[in-house]
Amino acid sequence: MDHQEPMERSASTERMQPITSVNSGDGIPMGEDLYSFTIQIVNVIFYGRPGPGNEWVLIDAGMPKSGEKIIGEAVKRFGEDNPPKAIILTHAHFDHIGGLIDVLEKWDVPVYAHPLEIPYITGMRDYPDPDMTVEGGMIAKMSKLFPTEAIDIGSRAYELPEDGTVPHMPGWQWIHTPGHSEGHVSLFRESDGALIAGDAFVTVKQDAMYKVMTQELELSGPPVYLTPDWESAESSVKALAMLQPRIALTGHGVPVSGEYLQNHLGRLAEHFKELAVPDHGKYVDGQDKE
Repeated sequence: MDHQEPMERSASTERMQPITSVNSGDGIPMGEDLYSFTIQIVNVIFYGRPGPGNEWVLIDAGMPKSGEKIIGEAVKRFGEDNPPKAIILTHAHFDHIGGLIDVLEKWDVPVYAHPLEIPYITGMRDYPDPDMTVEGGMIAKMSKLFPTEAIDIGSRAYELPEDGTVPHMPGWQWIHTPGHSEGHVSLFRESDGALIAGDAFVTVKQDAMYKVMTQELELSGPPVYLTPDWESAESSVKALAMLQPRIALTGHGVPVSGEYLQNHLGRLAEHFKELAVPDHGKYVDGQDKE
């Protein structure tokens, strides 16, 4: 690729957030070609077999100002002068695109997202403000500090293929899992039941400061303060549970697998309103929780 056009940053790439978990800087391999790397309170995913020169793909791009950490970990895993074949975004909230422009300035590669997310990475549309009034813990209350402004990567942004395939990830399919954002996607590989869920569900109670900082395991619905459509969020979790994944890597929290994943994802899908939907908040009030 040969892009000369400048990119436009915003608070979503520049405003560092003073929140860090005990797992920050840790990497967890899952199988031969998946690796979850934690930056502060969010995970980026590396797809590809480790080794110098091996092809790889980056899924999501971390917190604001995290580009150097992503690049450094990629070099350790795949060697110098070995850019990713592509970057895939599950969605474009600040904690999933915070390091994107830094990475693109190092490696000018295509970025794929659902068509409904493209406006947020091409400077066309900002996200709704976080809901600091929502039921939840301290992080929910401080979410007013979280940036929602779009960035602009211009013609580097590409729509995911209509046929559901994932570029440079053979055997994977993308699944539209809206709710947390309107164009949120999850990635699934049927051959081994591997799921990259983004924030469709997570494995830590993301609104609670103590649980986020300690990374206490708890399979939960999407982060409450940035989820505007709970009906769609429920449908998405039910669709993912129907796939019966055997491995799940999520945007927040540690990867999970096996019986724990099957049991707790099934329970979340069956009791989503009780377990995931907050009792009050600007995106909840007026909706029927029964």
